[in-house]
Amino acid sequence: MLECQLSTPLELFTPLRGIQGQGIYFNNYPLSLQGQESYPKKMSPWSSKSSTVTLQQHFLVVWVVTVAMWGSESYSKCDFEAIFNFGDSNSDTGGFWAAFPAQSGPFGMTYFKRPAGRASDGRLMVDFLAQALGLPFLSPYLQSIGSDYRHGANYATLASTVLLPNTSLFVTGISPFSLAIQINQMKEFKVKVHEFHAARKQGSTPLPSPDVFGKSLYTFYIGQNDFTSNLAAIGIGGVKQYLPQVAAQIAGSIKELYALGGRAFLVLNLAPVGCYPALLVQLHHSTSDIDAFGCLISYNNAVVDYNNMLKKALSQTRMALPKASLIYVDIHAILLELFQHPSSHGLKYGTKACCGHGGGQYNFDPKAYCGNTRVINGSTVTASACGDPYKYVSWDGIHATEAANKLATIAILNGSYFDPPFPLHHLCDLQPIN
Repeated sequence: MLECQLSTPLELFTPLRGIQGQGIYFNNYPLSLQGQESYPKKMSPWSSKSSTVTLQQHFLVVWVVTVAMWGSESYSKCDFEAIFNFGDSNSDTGGFWAAFPAQSGPFGMTYFKRPAGRASDGRLMVDFLAQALGLPFLSPYLQSIGSDYRHGANYATLASTVLLPNTSLFVTGISPFSLAIQINQMKEFKVKVHEFHAARKQGSTPLPSPDVFGKSLYTFYIGQNDFTSNLAAIGIGGVKQYLPQVAAQIAGSIKELYALGGRAFLVLNLAPVGCYPALLVQLHHSTSDIDAFGCLISYNNAVVDYNNMLKKALSQTRMALPKASLIYVDIHAILLELFQHPSSHGLKYGTKACCGHGGGQYNFDPKAYCGNTRVINGSTVTASACGDPYKYVSWDGIHATEAANKLATIAILNGSYFDPPFPLHHLCDLQPIN
């Protein structure tokens, strides 16, 4: 088992409300699509023309049959009967807060109108993906009440890492539910499903059929905490030393799921964290390290290096799993485009947080994280949410708004960011993500 020695400084993490001790995570991230729900051709974030071409203009209708079916609320025809997701707060739909109840507003304000276990104002990419496939939102594996696992389960938890942490949540804010733990939970889930059906128990059940595991889509969006949690302590050079282990661990986890019957895998790479307001505020840097779009050059370059490692590791794994569809998803390119040209895609603010304190260029203060009330310099302040989150890429300085998540998912569903190509629109009658 691969491990990473983590010694995360407290100043890198936001406070975990309702739990004794300091810390929390440093990972993830409604919209102005004007009713446009078709899926885009690939954006060109490095093109000089990209700043004047909107995502809406790229969202061409490429599947006429799919469009004709829009409006139906019944489950669509899809080769995938379930989604099993592994990740961190970028895709956690309530697992962390099921284990450590404490989440409060303004999280969830846009879509759910209440805290819904998500590190955003609304839905995440995994939510939109489920909707597009005609599936319900994924229930967190750790949620004991009200869960329905007939169409999959979500093992992601906020603050999770790929590598096993050697620290405690209450010391540094790193989740105990690392990727290896999530994979073990998946193995146990399959055992319980088979035991239930082998016993021929009668009545309704929240569990899927025992053959679902070969008919499911397995998604990964994890690794960001491995990258960011140690930056302040050991710098980019130090972090790079163990990033190959991160990529290798993800590849190894896919092999384990393949042995369980999994055959279709979507693996999202790392987002451009150098554009996150939280990093821009908390990490020391020189003005020469800021690009024309206000993002940290060195940190984004390091992310690109890691993404190349991940892509290579997946390519090697693909050769060992000839019956699998193992797809690398370039979420980095999509989010970089949104950070760099928000106004071109119906948004307004790229590197400024919607929910935070301090105003100014970033509206992020590590002393008063989104939703918290703190005494700063003798004054009581509250880090509140903006009134127009659909104009922002960043929700709280770390995680994306529902608006950005929706735009990113639509770009993904087009298929242009898949490597190798993956005919998702042929496998499923893709539904609108309203």
